[in-house]
Amino acid sequence: MPYRAPTDACAYMPHMEAIDSSVMDEILEAEKGFDPSSYTSADVLRAISKDRLDPYDFGALLSPAAAPYLEMMAKKAQRLTREHFGNTVCMFTPIYCSNYCDNRCVYCGFNHDNVIKRARLTPEEVEVEMSNIASTGLTDILILTGESRTYSDPEYIAMCIRTAKKHFSSIGLEVYPLNSDEYGYMHECGADYVTVFQETYDPVRYEQLHKGGAKRIFSYRINAQERALIGGMRGVAFGALLGLREDWRKDAFSCGMHGYLLQRKYPWAEISYSLPRLRPCSSHKEDDTSVGERDLLQVAMAYRLFMPFAGETISTREVPRFRDGIVNICATKISAGTSVRIGGHSDVKDQGDGQFDLSDTRGVDEVRETLKRMGLQPVFNDYVRSDR
Repeated sequence: MPYRAPTDACAYMPHMEAIDSSVMDEILEAEKGFDPSSYTSADVLRAISKDRLDPYDFGALLSPAAAPYLEMMAKKAQRLTREHFGNTVCMFTPIYCSNYCDNRCVYCGFNHDNVIKRARLTPEEVEVEMSNIASTGLTDILILTGESRTYSDPEYIAMCIRTAKKHFSSIGLEVYPLNSDEYGYMHECGADYVTVFQETYDPVRYEQLHKGGAKRIFSYRINAQERALIGGMRGVAFGALLGLREDWRKDAFSCGMHGYLLQRKYPWAEISYSLPRLRPCSSHKEDDTSVGERDLLQVAMAYRLFMPFAGETISTREVPRFRDGIVNICATKISAGTSVRIGGHSDVKDQGDGQFDLSDTRGVDEVRETLKRMGLQPVFNDYVRSDR
């Protein structure tokens, strides 16, 4: 009988691997004990003053009580970032190879039911796109596809990785969740790290938002990073799409706990957090303001104080002013020259529609020069491959 966790809207599909892990239960149990309204100013000040924070302290930094102390948090977050990362900011760009998707996520531009221009790059087009990106000097790339095992099967993803390996020293994946052996295969092909957005950590809200497709299975997705580590990936990234849930603080808390718990279980793993909030796309055009810039900054700084060694990536969903400000405080990785459209890095044609609307369209040179003017050191490569 197919496995089905209590959190899941439907049973596991035949291809899905169920691993023996307590991490999901630990995350959900921790969130049950997190009441943002219960914290006081004293709790916040205590958390800011501590060298090593526990989950309770992390919750204090996310609470409304922390609002008057954001400047204090910023000073400590900046100090910790400089201690552990120096003045460096890693630059990368994503490449969208396909926008076919089997899922029906109500907030996403790639939603299977959306009437958009669909496309998948051929191997030759992938080569052209990646060669063009490499010509900018970037050596870190993130490969993305829509979540369709039909149009972007594992062999297609492996092809993209092998092509990327010819041009880049660090290769990340943001594709549909895979099994541990599939992640192992992707690692053998050249992938280094995996990003998976859980979107929301509330199983009830999750089911409401994901109307169809493999993504409906909450537990399979939440265990993706652990399967990636089992498969040999050196790093994993976590993200909650803040704004999908009425109380964004709870999703931020659970996302932070997700990385924290896997770091404790796999001490060698490189942990990082992405910082997305709900923005307009083809199926969700209104500019959602339930999560403001101050809120997002509070989350980023709380992550830094709670997980000082974790990386933080700031999305092109945000405007240049905000992105520049947050890399000066706590973010360690920033995209540049971004296109979210299929074929967006080649001069031949713009094949397929994008996933969401960009707010920062600056090219690689402009972002690099901006970082230099801020006294930061833009880094194109922070990882040396031994197999090149």
